[in-house]
Amino acid sequence: MQNINATIITIGDELLIGQVIDTNSAWMAQELNKAGISVRRRVAVGDEWDAIWNTLETEMRSAEIILITGGLGPTADDITKPLLCKFFGGKMITDQRVLAHVTHLFENVLGRPMIERNAKQAEVPDVCKVLHNSRGTAPGMWFEKNNCIVVSLPGVPHEMKGLMTEEVIPELIKIFKRPVILHRTLLTSGIGESFLAERISEFEQALPDHIKLAYLPHYGMVRLRLSASSYDAELLTKEVDDQFNNLQLQLSDVLVTNKDESLEQVVARQLVAAGKTLATAESCTGGYIAHLITSMPGSSRFYTGSVISYANDIKKRILHVPVETLEKDGAVSEATVKQMVVGVLETMKTDFALATSGIMGPDGGSEVKPVGTVWIAVGDANEIITQKFHFRYDRKRNIEMAAANALNLLRKFIIDQGKI
Repeated sequence: MQNINATIITIGDELLIGQVIDTNSAWMAQELNKAGISVRRRVAVGDEWDAIWNTLETEMRSAEIILITGGLGPTADDITKPLLCKFFGGKMITDQRVLAHVTHLFENVLGRPMIERNAKQAEVPDVCKVLHNSRGTAPGMWFEKNNCIVVSLPGVPHEMKGLMTEEVIPELIKIFKRPVILHRTLLTSGIGESFLAERISEFEQALPDHIKLAYLPHYGMVRLRLSASSYDAELLTKEVDDQFNNLQLQLSDVLVTNKDESLEQVVARQLVAAGKTLATAESCTGGYIAHLITSMPGSSRFYTGSVISYANDIKKRILHVPVETLEKDGAVSEATVKQMVVGVLETMKTDFALATSGIMGPDGGSEVKPVGTVWIAVGDANEIITQKFHFRYDRKRNIEMAAANALNLLRKFIIDQGKI
């Protein structure tokens, strides 16, 4: 079976120096994969003529599809459009539909005067098919040469996603006969990657060649993904599902979820299904858990809010942590996080609560409580459980690890105690 191979080329010096993180190619790869198109390579190139030209020549030898993002703006360093014009042997012309669209955006939507530099956004090579960018000024451009499709898209993520969804993927689906690509993903907790691999080694060795197993460790947990592709969707689905069910049975004691979802989504699903509510009291995580939860649409159905009690004064006044607890045990202690849970339950009137307090670093640690020490508590009106963690990373990573472990502790509390 021959896959349809694609290359994604992202253009911009800012990508190479780390000033901007390339999220475009990750999103594009996911969407292409859903459409049955395999991304063979992702390449980042600076704003340099020869580098872009040579990359195009190289990738056209083996890819059926090349998607390019970036370099379509109105400034001097945006060289993608003139380069593509020369590469495909065309000349620049003004596309009247694009010009009318850009004029409307500036004069009617943005309320700004239309200047010549903006009008140049309507100039396109006469050898391309122009793709309408409903979300911005730079149009997409579709070229074909030597049995390869080359599509140039703006680097602004919102605009690129609109063009991919509305123009590019629907057209690619019409052109190519594509295999079905299936993924089945589960998440495990409480077992390291190497121990997990040892445990399922016989399962992995027995997999047929066309089904691949990937290990994806993240935040002290491990995500496992089965992947396969075929033109026979019905047969492939049955085969992958059978293997996935077998894998779940072997890992039932460490299984968090058998879906490709985050911990916060798992907890949200639990709470929504039971009609229960949650509040958080965060010290060391500084509202990061609240951010994860409220980033999900519909979180207001189960989440009431958070008390970010970074200062001890807030722990005392808002969460009613006793002064003697803070003086005797300290802010980073089991006694304090338990009192934080009690306090936020009283304040927010929710069914469940979780609390965090710790030392994220790089300073603030001691011999007794080194950097990375974190206490987490979760509970309800009848019971509170706690766990102490020792993380060894930088500040950002420690916060992320604390949040992940707090959500996982809550998940286990809800299940193990029969709360839902």
